[in-house]
Amino acid sequence: MIRPVAVIGAGPFGLSTAAHLRARGLPVRVFGDPMVSWRAHMPEGMLLKSTPAASSLDCPQPGHTLADYCAAAGIRGLAGDEDVIPVETFIGYGEWFQRQLVPELERVRVVSVEPAGRDAGRGFELKLDSGESFVARAVVVATGLSGLAHLPAELAAAAEGGPEAEGPVSHSSWHHDLTRFAGGELIVVGAGQSALETAALAAEAGARVRVVARGRGRVAFGAPPWEQPRLRPESPFGRAWSLWALSYCPHPYRFLPEPTRHFLVRRVLGPLGAWWLRERFEAAVQVTDVERVLGAAAGDGGPVLTVRTHGGRTERLTADHVVAATGYRVDVAAMDFLGPSLRTHLATSRGAPRLGAGYVSSVPGLYFTGLPAASSYGPVMRFVCGTEFASPRLAGHLAGAHG
Repeated sequence: MIRPVAVIGAGPFGLSTAAHLRARGLPVRVFGDPMVSWRAHMPEGMLLKSTPAASSLDCPQPGHTLADYCAAAGIRGLAGDEDVIPVETFIGYGEWFQRQLVPELERVRVVSVEPAGRDAGRGFELKLDSGESFVARAVVVATGLSGLAHLPAELAAAAEGGPEAEGPVSHSSWHHDLTRFAGGELIVVGAGQSALETAALAAEAGARVRVVARGRGRVAFGAPPWEQPRLRPESPFGRAWSLWALSYCPHPYRFLPEPTRHFLVRRVLGPLGAWWLRERFEAAVQVTDVERVLGAAAGDGGPVLTVRTHGGRTERLTADHVVAATGYRVDVAAMDFLGPSLRTHLATSRGAPRLGAGYVSSVPGLYFTGLPAASSYGPVMRFVCGTEFASPRLAGHLAGAHG
């Protein structure tokens, strides 16, 4: 019996990888709830920052782009760079892609992954929450943002137990329905698209919202497509030589010095609101620029956010709740489904797995794609369009290594 490849995760990178592996004739078992992060951890009413052209899941078969789905579903008006994609449309597209190309998806959770023998050369033993155990010859980790929400230390203490708790501070990914804040005072910490769109949606739902942005002048919005330079190459993220190189030539990225790679992942395509959000945001949300956030604590009437102003003063801001839109941080230690022996033997760089050619880790047969691959292959791995580079190369390497 030929042992299958196990793909853990059913978001864009997991589904795209599985489609490529199946097209090569490899036996594959795929585990997860399709598009769950988009369905459960993005705010209702959200619009994607990426353009329609940059929002398709890659696969070898023609006829499975976002445009193909929209045509099949009778959805019009998502053809040009000026069109924006409702999150509900993108979720529907991902679920349609899964039904078409990954029909054998198993909606169960992988509890643990361990080497099947003394080393990973004999494959990996997987245990499922259904009670089943089996051996896979290779494992692809494509778990997306799951478990990687980042709360800075100065805010984490007031979060009181994580997503299931009702503490005074929470992470933006813990909220799908922002109407819970209607009629109250809300502080959103952050300056990226997640912070600015969360703030705008909460304000439109009836909350009184203030964004606290760390660093002078940090709230900014991108230029609309018609104002971008015409003499530079196009990329999924805009017209610039650097963005073109990061989008279409990620392979040399892993040979850059480690500090440079991590710096670029943080800064390229960093905190910037979408051009179409500016008017809605500025009409409804107050902004306070601060030098830094010092901490948060529960007060008698709600949380108190302590900040240092650019003038050096310490101020305390009060609200009914604080939402930290502070992004995600890859940390292999947080992937508790990977057994202790695997995590011990994984080479990492600032918590992220070090990946070689074909997205393979330092443990033969163990692959990572999507956000955990960003420190090795660049910022494009944070976005759906990264499947175009990652998925065929990962599938090709795996097929060659196990052919």
